[in-house]
Order: sequence, then C-alpha cells, then structure tokens
Amino acid sequence: MNAASHNEASYFDGGLFQYIGWSLLGLLVTVCTFGICYPWSITMILSWKARHTVINGKRLRFHGTAIGLFGNWIKWWFLCIITLGIYSFWLFIALEKWKTKHTSFE
Repeated sequence: MNAASHNEASYFDGGLFQYIGWSLLGLLVTVCTFGICYPWSITMILSWKARHTVINGKRLRFHGTAIGLFGNWIKWWFLCIITLGIYSFWLFIALEKWKTKHTSFE
C-alpha cells in the first residue's frame, strides 16, 4: 500500500431516507413471508451499505446472495436449537464472517 492511498478519503454517502426506505421494505418482506425472507432483507441492507461506503477512495461491493445466506441461516438456527441456544452466542460472529467473506472493493 503506497503513501498516497492513506490520504484518500473514507466516507459514507447514503442518506437517511434511503436507509428508512430499504429498512421498511426489508421489514415488510420479512413480515409478509413470516420471516422466511429475512436473509433477503439482510443481504439487501448489506448491499445498500456497501454501495454507499468508500474506504481510502475505494468503494465497497457486497456480493453475497439471499440464497447463499439462507442455507447458512438454516444451519445456524439448527445449531441453536440442538445446543439449546448456546450456539446463539456464536451466531453474530458467524454472520460477520459471512458478511466479510462476501464484501470486497470495486
């Protein structure tokens, strides 16, 4: 990494009303599908956040899919059930790992 890249700006250019709109859409889809499409809601919001995030002059890109998250989501909830909720302590970390794995620079 060269010295010039440290001087480039990092910023978030998303707006409040955009965030509210995407969040309401995600909530609506989640409620109307009784939670089945919650992974779609998550990936939709993550994609919006990444599109509006620039780090050291490079815009982020989220390339995860709802189908990809859905498979993990089922596995993670199954682990929560069979461990009587103990796995839920690791669920946040598992989601962060998945999110990071599917985020890159444009």
